[in-house]
This record gives sequence, structure tokens and C-alpha cells, in this order.
Amino acid sequence: MPLRVFNYLTRGFDRFRPQSPQRVAQEQVRVHVCGPTLHDHAHLGHARTYVSMDVVLRHLRECGYRVHHVRSHGDLGHQAEAGVRRRVGSEALHDGSSPLEVVDGLIRSFEDDMDRLGVVRPNLTPRATGHIPDIIAWIETFLDLDYAYEADGTVSCSADRLPSYGELSRAVLGAGGEEAASGAAAGARPDDFPLWSPADPSDPMAWPSPWGRGVPSWPLSCSVMTAKHLGPSFEIHGGDVEDSITHLDQQLALSEAYHRVAPVQVWLLVGPLRVNGRKMNHRLGNFLTIKDALRLYSPEAIRLFVLSEHYRSPMEFSREALQAAQRSVNRLHRTGHLLQRRMREALPLNGAGTAALSNVSSLEVYRARFRAAMDDDFNTPDALGVIFELMDEVNRTLEQGPEEISLGTLSAMDKLLRDLAGGVLGLLPAEPGALVGEDLVVDLVETLLALRAQRREAKDWAGADQISNRLDQLGISVLDGPFDTTWRLRE
Repeated sequence: MPLRVFNYLTRGFDRFRPQSPQRVAQEQVRVHVCGPTLHDHAHLGHARTYVSMDVVLRHLRECGYRVHHVRSHGDLGHQAEAGVRRRVGSEALHDGSSPLEVVDGLIRSFEDDMDRLGVVRPNLTPRATGHIPDIIAWIETFLDLDYAYEADGTVSCSADRLPSYGELSRAVLGAGGEEAASGAAAGARPDDFPLWSPADPSDPMAWPSPWGRGVPSWPLSCSVMTAKHLGPSFEIHGGDVEDSITHLDQQLALSEAYHRVAPVQVWLLVGPLRVNGRKMNHRLGNFLTIKDALRLYSPEAIRLFVLSEHYRSPMEFSREALQAAQRSVNRLHRTGHLLQRRMREALPLNGAGTAALSNVSSLEVYRARFRAAMDDDFNTPDALGVIFELMDEVNRTLEQGPEEISLGTLSAMDKLLRDLAGGVLGLLPAEPGALVGEDLVVDLVETLLALRAQRREAKDWAGADQISNRLDQLGISVLDGPFDTTWRLRE
């Protein structure tokens, strides 16, 4: 089955074909994902976008493609709204840091969160502040082509001069709106938008230009960075679907106007994470930071929560769903522990009969079904369904006696789980033996939790709390759900 993806630009499904005309094993897929707009530490809405894109890239690698991934960061100390720029400046003034230090700290915090969530690092992470001369050169070209105009130190882009403006969001020119015109020069048309804005004389984060000291826009910075590091046209642009209005619209139109070629083959945009129907957002205050979430749930549980919905669908935040994800991950990890333990105990020739061989051959059906789900626009809910069916089969196999199953069968099951649940979804360590050292911890914790359950059943609440408190002191979080109890080892 060929890889089929939903292209947000066309609002339809396309068969994915990289631009390079080579055989699959050598083809390169170039991918850009915009870094987040950070007003604070990254939250679970950011986790949804970047974990979803991480699994897309992992699957592309599993398909044999060489993925060249660029994630750009806007470290200019400003965002679309002037108020955010003032906020970064006030935070810097408050603690004695420069605005660049504040932004740099937030980016490093975000990258640390991504590492902890198992998001594979990009090949490149360019920053806008390292591309100011290139940005100024682009603006000069737009002025020469009469795509832009300057007034009082502000260079604005004429939206109606850009043929592809609004194609991504399907926005109608002339509708205007405060976001489209934010920062544009006085007297600008409603859809015009700034490319360069003047800065306050006291602002430390501004650069000299032919139009005075100022700052570039983030969409233009993004266009410049993608062109420099991926070329004028590349295969995939990933990001947040709600950025398609203004930010990505402007980026697409600017890139196409500059190079006279469509900049992106496929736009893969992730749906929002919502809280009571409203997008999780720093400005609304309805967010849970990734750091706080990792104090309650394991990285794999957060990944499973994100992957339980299709990446394009809006998703509702739910503590109950995160707790359920933690229980499911605990079951998956427990299966991995038991499987590797049996591998250490098994003899190579055990279970060499027809039954054992049929177990090995049936495993490829799971691989094929998993691949078909992921090839269908990265359908992670269906792929997870295959993983849990495979896990059930593994557990049924482990119930057999040691003489009934061979080391070869166990090894094949272990490899399949690691390839799919680990290598593609990031829910298990991808390397063999990575779970072995945790066996003793798992057994001891589950023994203590069984003792705690007995105390609770006997209404010995003090004794149960004593076990809970001791586990907490050892860095183990115990979570009592409506149906069972889960736990995780805090980092």
C-alpha cells in the first residue's frame, strides 16, 4: 500500500512521492516544522504538535527514506503582537537578563522537554537572529519587485500582489482583520502585513537596516530559513493548523513570490489540543506545562495520549485520558519486561515444532497491518490498536510453559514490539535489553502496591498511606484511577 497523506493545501489525499527521482532506499525527504511561539515553558498543546510530527518522521524513516528535518526558532524577542515583545522585555528587566537570554532560555527549556518526550532531534535548528542579513536582502528584493512598500521605517507587504496569499487558510482577500494588518504601516490595506517594523530606541533586540533600526516579521524569517536550509521547494511542512491563518499563509505566499515556485509539496498540519472547547494557550491561562505533566505521567504516557487521536482531529485535554494512557503504557512496559525475562531463560531449541514456527509467521500480519494504518495518513489510533492486539498475543504466548516456545519466537516478538511500539511510536525503548535493568524495580514496586491494596481492602488506611508516602519519597508517583492503580518513576 503506498503512503497516502492529507495535504492541507489541497484539502485532499495525495500519494506521497518525494521530489528526488531515486529508488526509495536513497530518497531524501526534506521537512520543516516551525518552532513554537513561546511566552512561557512549553505546554501539552506544543507536545501534541511535536510528538505527532515526530511519529510522522519516524514512520518515514521506517519506510526507508532519509529524513532531513529542520526546526526553526524565532528568537527575535517578539511575536506577532507588540504586547508579547513588551512582555519578554519586562521579564528580562525584572531578573536582570537580556531579552535574548530570556528567549534563549525558553528555547532551551522547550528542547529539553522534547528530549524528555523522546522527540528525535532535528538535523538543524536555525534561529532567526542568525539570518538578519538574508532577511534584509529578501525585503530589498520585494521592494524592487513592487511587492512591498516602506513608510516611516515600516516595510509592509502588499497582500494583493502575492498570487498565492490565502491559499492555505482559504482566507478571502479584503476581509482584513486585526491579525492580518497588525504592525503594518499607517494607511495600509486590511490584508497588508509587515516585513520589517521599527523598534523603540531602548529596545536591545533590534538591528540596523536601510529603513532604520528594527525587527523582521516571524513569517518572513521562517521563509528565509527554510529556503536557506532546505531549498526553494521541499517535501513537507508540518505545524499547527491554527497557524495556517496569517503565519503560514504569509510564509507560503512570500516564499512562492520570491522563488516563483511552490515552496512545499505537502502541508501536514496538526489539530489543536483544547480545554473545554478552547485551544490550550499561554494567553488564556488554560495550559499544563510539559514539565508539570512529566511530574504526573511518564513521557510514554503523554505520547500515547497524543497518539490516541488522529493528528488532524481536534483533541480535548482530559486528566482521565492521561491516566488511562499511563495504565496502558504500564501494561505495555510490563509485557516488554516479561518478554525479555523469558528470552534470558529460554533455550534456543525449545518449541522448535510447527506451533512455534506458526507463531513467528503470524507476526508479519501485525507488521503489515501496522504499516497499512500508518500509510493511511499516519493513522496512529489504528496503529495503536494493532500494538495492543500484538501485546495480547505476546502475553498469551508467555503463559505457555518454557518447553513450548523457542528463543527464536520470543526474539521475533521482542523485535516486532521494539520496531513498531518503540521505533515508530516511541512508546518502548527501541534497543534490545533496554528494559532488562528495570525488572527488579518493577517487581518490587508492584509487590508493594499489592501490599498497599491489601491494606486498603482491610481499611487499614494508615498502613496504605505509609506505603504510598515511602514510595513517593523514593521518587515513585502512585496514581489511583477509577478502575486500577498506576505508577511511574519520576525523573
